[in-house]
Amino acid sequence: MTQDTLLEANPAADLTKSKSLIHLKGVSKNFRTADGSERVVLEGVDFTLKDGEIVALLGKSGSGKSTLLRIMAGLLPADKGIVKYRDQQLFGPARGIAMVFQSFALFPWLTVQQNVELGLEAQGVSKEARAEQAEAAIEMIGLAGFEGALPRELSGGMKQRVGIARALVMKPDVLLMDEAFSALDVLTGETLRNDMLELWESKKTPMKGILIVSHNIEEAVMMADRILIFSSDPGRVRAEIKVSLPRERSEEMPEVRALIDEVYTQMTATPVEVDTTETSAQNQAYRLPEAEISQMEGLLEMLADEPFNGRADLPKLAEEAGLSDDDLFPVYEALRLIGLVHIEHGDIHLTSLGQRYCQADQAFRKHLFGQQLLQNVPLAARIHHSLKMEKSGEIRKEPFLNLLEEFLSAEEAKQMLEVAVEWGRYGEMYEYNYHTGMLKLPDAE
Repeated sequence: MTQDTLLEANPAADLTKSKSLIHLKGVSKNFRTADGSERVVLEGVDFTLKDGEIVALLGKSGSGKSTLLRIMAGLLPADKGIVKYRDQQLFGPARGIAMVFQSFALFPWLTVQQNVELGLEAQGVSKEARAEQAEAAIEMIGLAGFEGALPRELSGGMKQRVGIARALVMKPDVLLMDEAFSALDVLTGETLRNDMLELWESKKTPMKGILIVSHNIEEAVMMADRILIFSSDPGRVRAEIKVSLPRERSEEMPEVRALIDEVYTQMTATPVEVDTTETSAQNQAYRLPEAEISQMEGLLEMLADEPFNGRADLPKLAEEAGLSDDDLFPVYEALRLIGLVHIEHGDIHLTSLGQRYCQADQAFRKHLFGQQLLQNVPLAARIHHSLKMEKSGEIRKEPFLNLLEEFLSAEEAKQMLEVAVEWGRYGEMYEYNYHTGMLKLPDAE
């Protein structure tokens, strides 16, 4: 059988001629944390995937992108709102929707052929028919000749091709890709991404729409017709960017570079909070980006040195640092929060304070960092003030954990306090005894 096998009409796609493939209205999702508290992961999400488009979802870790994808796939129920596929409300997995996961999710004891056949077997397709259809999908994705190989004999890129073939063999109307290229090295990921675009453009599959969750901004710009940017805590669509460029895009094209800068600008923009309640204000004031002092120092020194000399294009700085956007965004946020950098229009530059910091010796750096903490980080300022009000100059950590747990889960509260402790110790605002759990003023105070 040839690749034309996969050109057969998808039964699910023929139910309606609707231009809307997936439609979400007011979708919200909560999870119960280990300590029994409720955490709002998604809130009021509105989204439509249209016939004939590729959409990318970008957002920081924990913004609920993967949860949203699983709701669209029918693998998770929404707590509120409506989820429709082809104008029909979705209450579980739909035949026309397939998903590719970040982890390759292959059964190690099954061959490539057997892994690809799994979904067909579950649908009761005959042995002969599923073998024929699996061979066509394997050939289409560039793995012909490896049908009998076991996953341990394959490279990472080949394993992900098996995962994609397993999705394509189901002849999906919609393909959902959850960080499908992130576990691969840069070159392998780029090759597989280009192969997927070639399949899409050639119409060799029945796919009518693709939805990609990604941390990679350049990947989103190269592939998508629309880019949705998610905010965090809770996850919701914060911005939408339309990409009208022809599909054959090069990272060297000025239009592509401009789009990448625009996405970086949106990703690093401080979100406007619509909830002005006291709890929400506290939540945002005490949430700190999980950035280590060593990461902040390293990025500052890189930014201050040549070739950047205090100002850099964010994509170029990320490339120079050799870190992913997802790793760097908390560092950007932390430096901006402390007042050492300013970010606008996809560029990051040292503030005058940041320049003084980079030129100073270590003792003055710590002093300056501590002063900026007191001015810009309410949690650190509260800890320092409480210690000064205490006659002994010592306080256990529990009161601050209890404060944070009023609006964060126990695990999140612990993480936030750990960040505040690391930053405060570096700025010599307070000390912390990891054995006793006691915070105290430095001996000098």
